[in-house]
Amino acid sequence: DQTTKPQTQQHLSPHELTPDECHQTSIEWHEGTRVAESGDGGAGAGNGHRTARGTGKRKGGARGGGKWGWMDDIGSGRDCGEWSAAVGELVRLEVEAGIGTIRLDRPPMNALSRQVQEELRDVAEEASERADIRAVIVYGGEKVFAAGADVKEMTRWSYTDVADAGARLQSSFTAVAKIGKPTVAAITGYALGGGCELALCCDFRVAGDNAKLGQPEVLLGVIPGAGGTQRLPRLIGPSKAKDLIYTGRFVGAEEALAIGLVDHVVAPDDVYTHARALVERYANGPAYALRAAKEAIDSGLDVDLAAGLEIERLQFAGLFATEDRAIGMASFVEEGPGKAKFLGR
Repeated sequence: DQTTKPQTQQHLSPHELTPDECHQTSIEWHEGTRVAESGDGGAGAGNGHRTARGTGKRKGGARGGGKWGWMDDIGSGRDCGEWSAAVGELVRLEVEAGIGTIRLDRPPMNALSRQVQEELRDVAEEASERADIRAVIVYGGEKVFAAGADVKEMTRWSYTDVADAGARLQSSFTAVAKIGKPTVAAITGYALGGGCELALCCDFRVAGDNAKLGQPEVLLGVIPGAGGTQRLPRLIGPSKAKDLIYTGRFVGAEEALAIGLVDHVVAPDDVYTHARALVERYANGPAYALRAAKEAIDSGLDVDLAAGLEIERLQFAGLFATEDRAIGMASFVEEGPGKAKFLGR
């Protein structure tokens, strides 16, 4: 198997740093621009890590110098590692052979800060729009998928902060759910809170046998706020969803498989390659038919049977305007099933 995993930046984890190596950083949001005041001062020459740039769709950029850490987006905190702060560096889109990988990269736990949410929305929209991407993998790296929201950030929120931030968080996850292509979450390590909710936005979920999934928000005195109370019961049923949400407990990979929360369990080192193999079958498929099937199923879950059947009828009829429909039917008549070479249009 020659498939290569997305490149991973090398970072120090918090426990590897001494107090002298950590410093105070404050970041404020002003008209879409992150303004940093670094405890180091000066511009700094960087830290030697490869910096991944995102789509560049967001306005503004990062200013300030020295070291940056995986910090809260509001206020101040401890810098526990080094990375070059730049818009698009925490979530990136990598494309190979028709497969797009949305790569979360905010060590150590891929906490879903505001910056991550905004970048996630950008890359999800790009993945949905690009014709050269036929299927999408959401991947957090070899050690962790995403361990939920940035709780330090949340402790300072008022009601009005939550009202605004909750809408932004839901919209970033909805952008993933609305990618009009087959999607799979490749889950290693923890997928908790917002991390579990992000995995729920995908069509399929592949988990390492060491994975832990859950919605522990009730243990913080709140409830899931990015789709957990809605997508989870639709996937595993209301009774099982209430068990996980009421208790806040974590489930291991085997239990997650048994209750339908994940679709495949493999060795941790095989998660990405297995997820890729799962969606590679769609890379040369009829793109518009796959999109129509996804839209019909997802939209049909939210309406009664009669309305769902009408959605299906309209999607079915619309496909007769595509080249792939003509190719697929001609190939079936002439060569039998499974021989069509689709163009994706």
